[in-house]
Amino acid sequence: MTLAVPTARTEATPLPEPLLPTVAGARLVVPLVDGTRTGYANLDHAASAPCLDTVRDAVDELLPWYASVHRGAGFASQVSTKVYEQARHVLRRFVGARGTDAVVFTRNTTDSLNLLARALPKDTSVVLFDTEHHAALLPWRGPRVRRIQTPAGPGDAVVALGDALAECPTGPRLVVLTAASNVTGEVWPVARLAAVARAHGARVVLDAAQLAPHRPIDIGALGVDYVVLSGHKVYAPFGCGALVGRADWLKAAEPYLVGGGATAQVVDWGDRLGVAWSAVPERHEAGSPNVVGAHALAVACETLSRNWDGIVTHERVLLRKLRAGLATVPGLRSLSLFGSDSDRVGVVSFTIDGIDAGLAAAVLSAEHGIGVRDGAFCAHIATRRLLGRVGAHEQRALRVSVGLGTTAEHVDRLVGALRGLVADGPGAEYVLVDGRWAPVNDPRPLPAFLREVR
Repeated sequence: MTLAVPTARTEATPLPEPLLPTVAGARLVVPLVDGTRTGYANLDHAASAPCLDTVRDAVDELLPWYASVHRGAGFASQVSTKVYEQARHVLRRFVGARGTDAVVFTRNTTDSLNLLARALPKDTSVVLFDTEHHAALLPWRGPRVRRIQTPAGPGDAVVALGDALAECPTGPRLVVLTAASNVTGEVWPVARLAAVARAHGARVVLDAAQLAPHRPIDIGALGVDYVVLSGHKVYAPFGCGALVGRADWLKAAEPYLVGGGATAQVVDWGDRLGVAWSAVPERHEAGSPNVVGAHALAVACETLSRNWDGIVTHERVLLRKLRAGLATVPGLRSLSLFGSDSDRVGVVSFTIDGIDAGLAAAVLSAEHGIGVRDGAFCAHIATRRLLGRVGAHEQRALRVSVGLGTTAEHVDRLVGALRGLVADGPGAEYVLVDGRWAPVNDPRPLPAFLREVR
């Protein structure tokens, strides 16, 4: 998939506002600590994106037809099976997969990477950077795992990867790469790194969780072997993810989970059970599949694919505005792997001198109706190393991430709130509750559906 090149326009002709897919919750109103209410500014898309309206509508349309998959004779089962298998084709197109690639539905990126880790041939060497999200950092264990320290720039990353692969013993090799950092939003030089991997006979798995909502992905153009992603990052929060890539290692591996669907036949051999495993992808999808989640993920992917021009333009405009606004906040220090000019998606992490990140997040929520993330973002090694680069003494940062539904007003509100916090401090009194900052005697009422739960 490629972005269309916009036609030239004269200065007298204003650029139209992009027509963007809409999201559920775009008009959500939340209570503030002072008793008033305001529209919610969701600046936490990097953690979980809201549901697309097209996805919500598609799920509502499917639910009356929901039934068992693959093994049901009823008409509703046939419809559900068709929906589930069509979703595979959509995912294949979304990442530019090859015709022989497998599409395995999983719970999320973490599940996908753990599945692939279980499917590696014996004595596979694994090489990765320690800047990875824990989902990509932790599944690989053993003496043949090589972790490369945070590179100073894209060129350093390419050289370091080549050096690490040159030191690997003979045998299968796998390189684990992040497409875009979940800490800084910076886009990694995936095609260059993948070329180095191929030169050393290594395969590449791409963690596309953070890139997939923001940019098109093409397995062939990038030169990678596997792509993993999560529905909840691409505006389809229904518990489904995917592993897409070469089928041979998956065919040779025993199931990651065992049970119904993964088995073609089970026989009683007296002292043990004889099992013939299903073909890929069913072999790695034991249990009743998440039909609704797969359909939601497919609809989200189709919606994004139809709107890349507008999505990319919208996020680039907002990111420029966000970074310019944050630069006016006294004492604010942005985190960066490769420098301020590096390409990035709509994610910015930072610290503010003298202000605890958790307290700042609580103030933004309680006093301004803004949702952000604070912490080390499930990438503890990378975040703490970057905090050290900017001289931060604490081990936590604030992360702001934009997406569909984010507006210029949300960005302006955030910048104004941060400037006010630096100048005047919190407007309410806060206390630590179970390790998290919260307003004292928080008066904000929960929504009725939650209050009524007993």
